Formats: sequence, structure tokens, C-alpha cells
Amino acid sequence: MKKITVKEGLNDPIQQFDEIVSIIKQSHTSMIYAANTALIDLYWRIGAYISDKISKSVWGDSVVKQLSDYISRKAPDMKGFSDKNLWRMKQFYETYSIDSAKMQSLVREINWSNNLAIMSRTKSVEEREFYLRLCAKEKLSNRELNRHINASLFERYMLNAPKLSTVLREIQPASDHVFRDQYIMEFLNVSDDDSESTMKSALVKHMKKFILELGKDFLFIGEEYRLQVGNSDFRIDLLFYHRELQCLVAFELKTEKFKPEHLGQLDFYLEALDRDVKKARENPSIGVLLCKDKDEEVVEYALSRSLSPTMVAEYQLHMPDKKWLQQKIRELFDSNF
Repeated sequence: MKKITVKEGLNDPIQQFDEIVSIIKQSHTSMIYAANTALIDLYWRIGAYISDKISKSVWGDSVVKQLSDYISRKAPDMKGFSDKNLWRMKQFYETYSIDSAKMQSLVREINWSNNLAIMSRTKSVEEREFYLRLCAKEKLSNRELNRHINASLFERYMLNAPKLSTVLREIQPASDHVFRDQYIMEFLNVSDDDSESTMKSALVKHMKKFILELGKDFLFIGEEYRLQVGNSDFRIDLLFYHRELQCLVAFELKTEKFKPEHLGQLDFYLEALDRDVKKARENPSIGVLLCKDKDEEVVEYALSRSLSPTMVAEYQLHMPDKKWLQQKIRELFDSNF
């Protein structure tokens, strides 16, 4: 067999083969998306039909079971039409038919399992929209979505705005939607008394889960990232790149309560990154202090005069009290009316 000689440039057959593979992958993704949209549209139409018949008292509840049995006999190869799922289609239609056109568009962008999870586990229109947008943006699996719901991501997002420096808000207005005031890291299986090195090792070991908590636009570059300034070496705990913000993001982990002097160290790292690591087309680097605890007033004072794009967040090693957070959300919504 004649061996293909790889040449650089447009005549490189391997490069051309990669283009074909890319076309196949893009088409496959488009086919999956189109199939999902068609399935959700089908369930919507069936739900609308059943809802209309029952609301007009044309059908009683038992008719849905009869319909399921009839579909099973007439189209035995068609799955997903049990009486339980038919009732879910009715609920699906009734849940979103009164919502905005944007919400109705979002439900078609995610799969049926995620739609069911959001529909059954959320308590308000605002919460439904939050998770619909999150699923559409980050292409969450059902397991990932349920983990976010278990970790009360919506409640945490609504109750605690991220603590950002003025400079960070100015140069990256989208930061409010990228970073969080609190990160839940129950997956680490470490204790509050463990050292920073133990925490960092656990984070690297569970990096996939950590990025899920951070947000899927974060790309991990490395741990203990080395910076050389003059004749001295310095190391950033964890370094990431963020695709949407198009910048490097340095994470410094502190297994203690936030202290203002922590920001000085982070400022230095950001200056070194921007001078020696950042590419010309990239935005200024961002620094995140991830602390065991923080005094909100101390953080506010420290960040108010900060000249660097930095923020201070808190980590927790246990799932939050969801019922307490939901009560706080209800109080927040009640106070706005």
C-alpha cells in the first residue's frame, strides 16, 4: 500500500481529511438538534390536544390510558407514549403555553429529560427560565442539571451577587453572569481543616466537576502555574482561560477567612500574567480569590479601591440548605411586589 506523504499547506491530505471530519461532526450535531426539536414539538402538540379535550370535558381521565393502549397496539415500535408520559406532555404544554415566546423557544433547545426535571423540580417562572437558559447555553446533561438544582444554583444566584472590583465591572460587564459569590464543592470529599495543598490536589482530581460548578466556558490550563519575575519564581494555584470573556482567569485558594492583603498577591499575579503570558488579542486577566469565609463589609472596602479586575468568592464543602434558600427567595419576591 502506498504511503500518503503529508505535505504542509492546502495540499496536505490530512488537513483535508480533518475538514471532512469537521463537516461530518457539524452535520451530526445539526441532525441531533433537529431531531430533538421535532420530538419536543410533537410532545407539545400532543399535550395541547389532550389539554384541550380534557378542559372541554370531551375526555375523562381514563381516556388518556385508553389512548396510550391504542398507540401501543397501532404503533408498537413507537416508544415514550405511556399514559404517564402523555400526562407529562399535557403538563408540559400547560406549563409553558402561558409563558413568553422566548420560553417556548428555549424548551425546544433542550432534551425531554431536562425539560421534565425543570418542570417538576422548579417552583417559579423565574427559576424555570434560569435553568432553561443555563441548559441551552451550557448543553447540560440530565445529571449535571440535577446537580445544579440540588446545589440551589438559582437561589444562590438570586440572593448573592458576585463581589467584583469596579475595574472588573468596567472592562467585563458580563462578569456578573459568569462568576458567582459562592461555589459549592461537596464533591471534593475533604474537611474544613485540610490544608490548601490538599484542597488544590482534590480540585485537580475532580476538575471536570469543578468546571461544571464554575461554568463550562472555563478551560483549565494548569495548577501551580509558574511565573518568573526577575530572579524569583511565583506560582498561581489554578489558571484557567474563559472562552466568552477571552481572558486568563487566575484562582487563588485560601483555606481561611478573607484578608485584604490577599488582594495584593493576586494583583501581582495579574500584572505578571498580562505582561508575560497574555496574548495581544486577549483581554486583561482576571483574578478570583476563593476563600473559606468572608466578611461582606471587609470585602466591599477592599474591592472599592482595587485597581485590578478581581473578585472575592466563598467556597462551601457541603450542599446548602435548599429549604432555607427557597424561603429567602420567596421573601425577596414578596418584597418586590
